[in-house]
Amino acid sequence: MSIVSAVLVLGVMGLLFGLILAFASKIFAVEVDERIPAVQECLPGANCGGCGYAGCNGLATAIVEGKAPVNGCPVGGAAAAEKIAAVLGVEVTESEKMVAHVHCSGTCENAKNRAKYEGIEDCLGAIRVANGYKECAFACLGLGTCEKACPFGAIHVVDGVAKVDTSKCTACSKCIAACPKHIISLVPEKNAVRVDCSSKAKGKDVMDACAVGCIGCGLCEKTCKFDAIHMEGNLPVIDYDKCKGCQMCAKACPRHIIEPWNTPEKVKELQELKAKQAAAKKAAMEKAAAAKKAQEAASAPADK
Repeated sequence: MSIVSAVLVLGVMGLLFGLILAFASKIFAVEVDERIPAVQECLPGANCGGCGYAGCNGLATAIVEGKAPVNGCPVGGAAAAEKIAAVLGVEVTESEKMVAHVHCSGTCENAKNRAKYEGIEDCLGAIRVANGYKECAFACLGLGTCEKACPFGAIHVVDGVAKVDTSKCTACSKCIAACPKHIISLVPEKNAVRVDCSSKAKGKDVMDACAVGCIGCGLCEKTCKFDAIHMEGNLPVIDYDKCKGCQMCAKACPRHIIEPWNTPEKVKELQELKAKQAAAKKAAMEKAAAAKKAQEAASAPADK
């Protein structure tokens, strides 16, 4: 009888505690705006953090609370913005698409190395050894840390320099956060004028380290009629709010480090670069397919 009594007592206590917890959950429940899950359903679910919030739920909450715009998701783009606007009953304010850009053009051929690096294939590892192996302290190390960080396959290392495929870039800023040299930034996709150098060193030091680095001559600044480009620490910086895309700065640059490149040599180089990007993409796909095939073969049961 003692065992039966103990079981009954425990059962009654469990029921009582359950009722108390149920009552407490009703009393202390936090009301959730039903629009938040509806907005979250419109988002792609990438949870990349490119919007500046902690995942899609964080952005959905911010949009409903009016702290973020309906087009705040760089991954979902216009399609997601239209769905969210429909849920909230508001209009979509068109915003300019931004893409990542690597401010360096020091390829294996153009940039000098001061040492032979044989460590792990990672920029974070290489930078711990005397700030990297390249002569230029601001140069892309080309070991693919940004490439590994990108969840959309939008950035690849070609000829020792990371290059962005703008058709895939969602402006999630993962590559920007991953780059230990801090030479990647977001630029307007529609504006083709971009600086391809990050060196703040003086002209002679730049010329000793790289064949295509900015020497800080200031011709681009003097040429611009819209006050849209200024020298900051021996390096031109573009104010995209003022830039009209006239490309006069690119034509004035004696080192051809401002896109769009205007010389026949640079045009040819750009064509070759695009071909190499396509080849790198194909090689990566083949490598992934081979790895998947090898994994499937290893997991398959052995023949008896």
